Amino acid sequence: MGTQQETHTDNSIDTTVTLAGVTLKNPVMVASGTFGSGQEYSEFVDLNRLGAVVTKGVANVPWSGNPTPRVAEVPSGMLNAIGLQNPGIDVFCQRDLTFLADYDTRVIVNVCGKTTEDYLEVVERLGEESRVDMLEINISCPNVKEGGIAFGQDPKAVEQITREVKKIAKQPVIMKLSPNVTDITEMARAAEAGGADVLSLINTLTGMKIDIERQTFALANKTGGMSGPAIHPIAVRMVYQVAQAVQVPIIGMGGIQKAEDAIEMMLAGATAVSVGTANFYQPSVTTEIVDGIEAYMRRKGVERVTDLIGAVH
Repeated sequence: MGTQQETHTDNSIDTTVTLAGVTLKNPVMVASGTFGSGQEYSEFVDLNRLGAVVTKGVANVPWSGNPTPRVAEVPSGMLNAIGLQNPGIDVFCQRDLTFLADYDTRVIVNVCGKTTEDYLEVVERLGEESRVDMLEINISCPNVKEGGIAFGQDPKAVEQITREVKKIAKQPVIMKLSPNVTDITEMARAAEAGGADVLSLINTLTGMKIDIERQTFALANKTGGMSGPAIHPIAVRMVYQVAQAVQVPIIGMGGIQKAEDAIEMMLAGATAVSVGTANFYQPSVTTEIVDGIEAYMRRKGVERVTDLIGAVH
């Protein structure tokens, strides 16, 4: 069982961070959609060593996702157009939350939907689940009632959905921001105005790949979400900008492959970090990053990891 696995701690340094009153044993978590809901990676990673497990997106009903092919490799990253395939909230609560109950780590559930009502149905249901510590609201979903523009691309929609979720949420609310906007700080301020407790950024950038031999799109969806090391400098820049613009804590993500990348995010202003694409080719990457942050702290004489947050500002 997960509770019996050993954890490594260095008592001379404090790696804990707090997000909206929820304390994590370290700032390293996984990015939604890259780690299943924990069970899929539990053979490779001691989940107890992570600051938090962030689940795959969960909707009010099962979603079948997009047609295949849905993933394509690109230089320094990947494109995906999975379409948020998931088994729906009922299966998730019964199967995934039951599995996670054996572990001593924070659980953040990523919530997706096509209408505001879809989101609220999931948020309300998760309010009954004691195993859920926080909610991460994926607002890169297309809003079917508004002609398919993503919730996260219109500041009014960002503020409105944040406010609606906050009215009924029993857990702290993280709003996950899309980078596919002119001004990320405008979206961050809108989410903060709506009552967001935490912001996570960035979600994937929109990209495309064309197979020149077959003269067709590499993804059935034509476009997909670009992730991986290529987007890391963009993510660092956006985290830095948002940290200047809002008072709420930030979870930074985008191309984090090693401890140095995570530390860079924290120096830019992130309180915690999420590791995504790297999980696909290096399943143990998250715990290596935890160790690497501790090693950096010892080398630099940093006693509390929170001293790194925004240190370049």
